Amino acid sequence: MREISLSALRRIAIGAQGYTTRSRAGTRREVEETIRRLTCVQLDSITAVERSHRITLGSRVGEYPRETVSRLLGEGRIFEYWAHEACLIAVEEWPLFRSKMTRHHPWRGDVVAEHPELAAEVLAAIRERGPLTSRAFEGKGGGGMWNWKPAKMILESLWNSGEIVIAGRVSGFQRLYDLAERVIPRDVLEAPVPDAATRDRELALRAVRARGALTEAGIVEHWRLRGGTARVQPHVEALVADGLVERIRVEDGEADVVVPAGTDLDPGRPAAAALLSPFDNLLWDRPFARRVLGFDHLIEVYKPAPQRQFGYYVLPFLWRDRIVGRADLKSERSEGALVVKAFHLESGIRRSGALDDALERALDRLRRTIGLEHVRR
Repeated sequence: MREISLSALRRIAIGAQGYTTRSRAGTRREVEETIRRLTCVQLDSITAVERSHRITLGSRVGEYPRETVSRLLGEGRIFEYWAHEACLIAVEEWPLFRSKMTRHHPWRGDVVAEHPELAAEVLAAIRERGPLTSRAFEGKGGGGMWNWKPAKMILESLWNSGEIVIAGRVSGFQRLYDLAERVIPRDVLEAPVPDAATRDRELALRAVRARGALTEAGIVEHWRLRGGTARVQPHVEALVADGLVERIRVEDGEADVVVPAGTDLDPGRPAAAALLSPFDNLLWDRPFARRVLGFDHLIEVYKPAPQRQFGYYVLPFLWRDRIVGRADLKSERSEGALVVKAFHLESGIRRSGALDDALERALDRLRRTIGLEHVRR
């Protein structure tokens, strides 16, 4: 078994993410290819700075038209479904998720069975009228955190089952629902659904290729697989035996990592300077981030303000092969400004002119992605 240093492992993990090193304009094809290469991109509703998927994609492809993802959804190039969380996924991966698709929504249960007549009405309306948002249906929610009216619950259950899909997003990031058969390519819909073992093997391989290096626990976390490492370990061993991945010993003596076969264990130093979404793929496995990046990732948006250490919506600042700070940011769209409320250096990191210049470049790229005019400190 080959051995790798922590610094080299860190460079492999960061390099695999494909962060851009300069300001640039990304194309729709590049956005699609980035989603495919990452395997999935997490969605989140918070807009304090920008929606998470736009920060994640922008840090890799640069600024790109806001309607890009919605168009890719409507064209059946990508789809939304549960992966790490609710994510954007390349459409050819649909068969890998087909066995998970059930009317039993993870939060609401089988509301279709509870309201079969309403479910039939909703499907008939979409079939006759074309893609619709939940606002096209009458009704009121019952209160509580997820104040969904009955039709909205039906739509979400039908989406969870794969009968309807998200065919785009309209004002306010509302989901536009359409029949799967009108959006997802026929050859994808009719592709055979792999058995459980084949599915888990393919998911493990895709995760390792996307992330550059992962432990078995990291593979589980990448897809939020039930069953823990015991579920993925035999599939990793089979991938090793087939020469598709390699198990590597790490100099710190902790858990081995799995890398794509033929990985260079002495990579060059990454050159990116990027402000990362709190939900960026690099940060999904928090124990791995602490071990390899030396970074204790905190997401404090759900904490009361007095309990926050760094701020409400904080973006880790990656420079070269280190996360060197955390930027508490806010978009003031009425004035066209990306506001830097605070910037906290990581322990042991010294401020320098080079670091400040890199941060300014990263802030400028982020404000371009958001569509703001200037950065205000």
